[in-house]
Amino acid sequence: MSEADFALRGRNPDVLSCIANLSNDEVFTPPEFAHRMLDTLAQAWARDHDGANLWANAQVRFLDPCTKSGIFLREITRRLTEGLAEQIPDLQTRVDHILTRQVYGIGITELTAMLARRSVYCSRHANGEHSVTKGFNTSDGHIWFERVEHTWENGRCTFCKAGQGSLDRGDDRESHAYAFIHTDDIKARMTALFGDDMQFDVIIGNPPYQLDDGGYGQSAAPIYQLFVEKALQLDPHYAVFVTPSRWMAGGKGLNKYRETMLADKRLRAIVDYPKLYEGFPGVKIRGGISYFLWDRGHNGPCAVQTIWDGEPTGPTVERYLDAYDVLVRRNEAVSILDKVRAKKETTLDQRVSSRKPFGLATNFKFKKTNKGMSDPLKLHANQQFGWTERSIITVNDGLIDRWKVLMTAVQGTSAAIETKFLSKPIVAEPGTACTETYLVAGHFDTEAEATNYARYLSTRFVRFLVSLRKATQHATRDVYKFVPDLTYDEAWTDEKLYKRYGLSDEEIAFIESQVAAHNMDLFETMADDGGTDE
Repeated sequence: MSEADFALRGRNPDVLSCIANLSNDEVFTPPEFAHRMLDTLAQAWARDHDGANLWANAQVRFLDPCTKSGIFLREITRRLTEGLAEQIPDLQTRVDHILTRQVYGIGITELTAMLARRSVYCSRHANGEHSVTKGFNTSDGHIWFERVEHTWENGRCTFCKAGQGSLDRGDDRESHAYAFIHTDDIKARMTALFGDDMQFDVIIGNPPYQLDDGGYGQSAAPIYQLFVEKALQLDPHYAVFVTPSRWMAGGKGLNKYRETMLADKRLRAIVDYPKLYEGFPGVKIRGGISYFLWDRGHNGPCAVQTIWDGEPTGPTVERYLDAYDVLVRRNEAVSILDKVRAKKETTLDQRVSSRKPFGLATNFKFKKTNKGMSDPLKLHANQQFGWTERSIITVNDGLIDRWKVLMTAVQGTSAAIETKFLSKPIVAEPGTACTETYLVAGHFDTEAEATNYARYLSTRFVRFLVSLRKATQHATRDVYKFVPDLTYDEAWTDEKLYKRYGLSDEEIAFIESQVAAHNMDLFETMADDGGTDE
């Protein structure tokens, strides 16, 4: 193998930029994105080692515990091949050293393991005649894969919580029991896989995001946090992972993970891509994606940077992440939130109802008219009016005869940029209720109070504060936790609110750049006839 032959393997176009994602588990990392992550890693290494070049170090060990296309391992190998040229002049000797002593991976499926070996070894078999290395006696080399089974208990896997009913499906289909997270002792697992007492200096990867075991993306549980947790248990010098960003403010079952990550002063950098499709073009990951650098030797604030349309939105800001119970993603938002929270006012999450406020599911069967009903109740359901018997309501029946403001429990579009964050409020008159489609955002004695409250919820100021906690389409009670609960005997406007909290011109401009105006004269009302037959 000549230098020219090896260099030609990286020629454009890069085949790894053309591979379609196989599933929600197997989201491949674009080569350009992998380069950014590796650049961030190399910069941190240089700062910590008096400017030394990471890629000129022949002792550093790298692990991708969830390799798919092999992009990280391939690019690490390429960089090391260039960086070690002076220390190990012979190309074959250099490549053999890198691939047998420095670069390791764990495939997440048999298919991706084979793909990774082709990317790294240029051969399906590490010891094949076309492999770029002559240092292996086994077909796998250091990109390991063997089928692992779930450990079932009461219908769930004890490690990843997968449902037995959907993933206990025989040897002819992938188990999706990933070796890296299906163990109680990750260090022993590494020894079993690679044959030594392995200590990795760098762990880097793009883990599977969720186990879609029957939820079809609706109720699928995230699992990327399990890979991060296992990686940190190996105590590397650095860990670099790209994951969905929804852990920062939400995510099913991620509360403990978020609390731990925000409190961890070893988090050294976060680079965030909130715009849909920007980080991974063509891949729909609501809430965007981000990557982080964890540094065992760091004990301080985290450098936070947001990327929008390929460019930083402003300077990187170092800040402690646990100032609030969620990560405020945009640096420009921190000063605004600090001013609001400084007043120590009660917040709207104490006023807004939980899901299913009247005990009626979204698919509740209502009547189109009130004909024949003894005590009809007007119902707001699935963005239309209906009727049911009043006696059907056994939850919060005391709210029926009050003025109410309703908000949809889900708000968002498929657009790359979310600008509304909340639906237009619905002012519901006494004698009404709603299904689970809506939350009761507030209830009042008078129509005037309800109307003022609806207008308050429509302001850019309120919807901006909601946006800081709203990572997905779901607009649950929790997203209102930063919004002050004021008095509603007056009509609040953005101008009044900006003045109340002492916002600067720059802060106001930032809010209005992020949140589109609602037409304040078009919020909905239920005070029409609504199809009555009376």
